[in-house]
Amino acid sequence: MSASSHATTFAPPVAADGRMGLIGLDRSQLEATLGELGLPAFRARQVWHWLYHRGVTSFEAMTTLAKPVRQLLDEHFSIARPAVSRDQASVDGTRKWLIKMNDGQEVETVHIPESDRGALCVSSQVGCTLTCRFCHTGTQPLVRNLGPDEILTQILTARDALNEWPPVGTNPNNETSTLTNIVMMGMGEPLYNYDNVSAALRIAMDGEGIAISKRRITLSTSGVVPMMRRCGAELGVNLAVSLHAVTDEIRDEIMPINKAYPIKELMQACREYPGATNARRITFEYVMLKDVNDSLTDARALVKLLNGIPAKVNLIPFNKWPGSNFECSSRNQIERFAQVLLAAGYASPVREPRGRDILAACGQLRSDSLRQKKARATEAEQAA
Repeated sequence: MSASSHATTFAPPVAADGRMGLIGLDRSQLEATLGELGLPAFRARQVWHWLYHRGVTSFEAMTTLAKPVRQLLDEHFSIARPAVSRDQASVDGTRKWLIKMNDGQEVETVHIPESDRGALCVSSQVGCTLTCRFCHTGTQPLVRNLGPDEILTQILTARDALNEWPPVGTNPNNETSTLTNIVMMGMGEPLYNYDNVSAALRIAMDGEGIAISKRRITLSTSGVVPMMRRCGAELGVNLAVSLHAVTDEIRDEIMPINKAYPIKELMQACREYPGATNARRITFEYVMLKDVNDSLTDARALVKLLNGIPAKVNLIPFNKWPGSNFECSSRNQIERFAQVLLAAGYASPVREPRGRDILAACGQLRSDSLRQKKARATEAEQAA
């Protein structure tokens, strides 16, 4: 599979009433689009401010624009949010939204709060093409890529729900913010949808809009080697690599992408990732699978693989999901594995599972719409 095999770029969406969507257009596109109605460039800057700094959902709320301008915009354009099909809260404070796009497809977005920050786990595709055997999301076939608007509206919808839009004259990332970080770790492989992910993240990073620093954005990849350097050079965001095995034999088995981009190529791409330093280390994600990848021999081999890379390792206890044949490593074995990495100088925190009760933990995301469709189909068969 080529790195560009799913890199379709989407045109701005058109609402059911025929109006064009403005969410997802970059600054120049927005200026050109409004210019077609005879509006000057400063109107685009005003609209940009209201969309991404204030989070308004109607043109009527854009009070710095004259009323005739607001009416003109409303006649031609839409800035409506997608519908939220389900809003679930975990006992640990994690929150998950099932968001329905204009064509009826649905994706999941998760907010994980901490005492001093909060990360939003954002999806890049409907379904996934990678079929990693330990991942629930990977059991859902790829349906399509998400456009820049659909990636951005996940962030906007979360800010709506968390009441994160700032009053006039304040910073959108003030001390009371509970959405401070973005992690592209939801449904899909971001680097198989790079053009749309890049367009969305550039808007998210814009200092006059959502204004989330690139240092607070992490893109996770399963190892699409040809796109990694481009991502680092163009976006400069933090990189997380789903590694999960230290030999090609095991990684081929649990992560089929390894057959295209084996471990040696992947680790070299990590060494060459632009911007990686001891201050901005590459994060390696490593799910702990009992009797598969969790031996101390594996830990020592991982240390060798990381040689020369500014790195830390997130050890992820496997989150069981219906139908999985894997088991989580014991807590004692995870701690022993971590000690090998720590002794070699690599930070290796054990990621505490969050949102397990609502299937929001790592590897558990999967569109509820698929489960519901299967349930309805089963009911219809039984009733026939």
